[in-house]
Amino acid sequence: MKYRILRLPGDGIGPEVVAQAVSVLEEAGRLFRFSLDWSEAEVGGIAIEKYGKPLPDGVLEQAASSHAVLLGAVGGPKWDDPRAAVRPEQALLGLRKGLGLFANLRPVKVIPGLASASPIRPELLSGVDLVVVRELTGGIYFGEPSELRQGPEGRSAVDTLSYDEREIARVLRQGFELARKRRRKLSSVDKANILASSRLWREVAHEIAREYPDVEYEDILVDAMAMHLLRRPRDFDVIVTENMFGDILTDEASMLAGSLGMLPSASLGAKATAAGGNFGLYEPIHGSAPDIAGRDLANPLGTILSAALMLRHSLAQEGAARAIERAVENVIEGGKRTADIMAQGCSQVGCGAMGRLVREELKRVARGS
Repeated sequence: MKYRILRLPGDGIGPEVVAQAVSVLEEAGRLFRFSLDWSEAEVGGIAIEKYGKPLPDGVLEQAASSHAVLLGAVGGPKWDDPRAAVRPEQALLGLRKGLGLFANLRPVKVIPGLASASPIRPELLSGVDLVVVRELTGGIYFGEPSELRQGPEGRSAVDTLSYDEREIARVLRQGFELARKRRRKLSSVDKANILASSRLWREVAHEIAREYPDVEYEDILVDAMAMHLLRRPRDFDVIVTENMFGDILTDEASMLAGSLGMLPSASLGAKATAAGGNFGLYEPIHGSAPDIAGRDLANPLGTILSAALMLRHSLAQEGAARAIERAVENVIEGGKRTADIMAQGCSQVGCGAMGRLVREELKRVARGS
C-alpha cells in the first residue's frame, strides 16, 4: 500500500532530524512492503521569513489530504520577540486546531542503557513505561481573551483558561482506550482544589471512568504529579491531563528517558485514515536547537520514534513500528550515542551516523522477525 505523508521540516535542527526519520521510514517500507508518497511544505520561522505567516495558505489543506504529517521543529531566538504579532509557534497551534488534533500522546519508556543519562537514580527508572495524553486544542493556550492591556495604573495581562465537557470527555476516552491496550491503569491530573476548570475536568473524568470499569482510575493534583513522576515513575501507565499541565509534565518526564531528544509524540484526532488508523501529526517534543543546527550534532531518535508512532497509529503498520523501536533500543544498548545522551564507555556519533545505524539495525531486526 502507498501512504501520502506531508513532511514539515521547520526550523533549526528540524530539517536534519526529519531527513533521518524519512530515511528510516523508507527503509521500513522496503522491508515491510509498503511505500510512501512524500510532499513537503514550510511552516514556522522559515515560513514567516518567506511568506510573512507561520502557516502559509494551503498547508492545512495539504495536511488534511495526507494520511499523516511528520514535523521537525519550529521557532528560534530570532523570532522570540514576545510583542511580535506573528510567531513560529502559531503554526503548531494552527495545525492542531485546524486539523482537529485534540489528543497529544507522549510515551516515555526508559531504555536500560540510558539510565545513566538521567539525573534520576537508576533504581527508580527500571521498568518505566508510561504515556502522557495531553489535551491539545483547549485550555489556556487557546482561551479568549488573551492579551496585554494598558490601564491607568500601568500594564496588565490576561489569559483565559476554558474547557467544556465535550473537550474533556473526548481526550479522556482516548486515554481510557489506550489504557485498555496497555496495563489498564489511568491517572487523571488536575488542580481541582483551586481551579473551576479542573473541578469540571474531575467531574467529567469520574463520569467517563464509569464507562471503563476494567481500568484502574485515580485523581492526582498536578503539583503532586510533578513530585510523583520523579519519586515513583514506574507506578504510572497512562496519564491524562489538560493542555498546559501536559506541556510542563512531559518536559519533566523527558528527564526520565535521559534527554528531550529521545521523546516522540503523536497528535491525534477523531478522523480515520484509509489505512485503518487515526490521522495524526507526529513530532519530537524537543525544540529547534538553532545553536547546533547544521553541525551534525542533533539527536534524531525522538523524530525516528515519532515516525514509529506514525506507523502504529495512522498507517496500521504495527510490525514496522515495533521493528523501528527495537532498532533504536539496540543501537543505544550497543553504546552508540549522540552528544546529548553521551556516557562514559560509549561512542559519540552525529545525527547522520545515528540515522544510518538505526537503518542498519532495522534490517537485522526485520530479518529476525
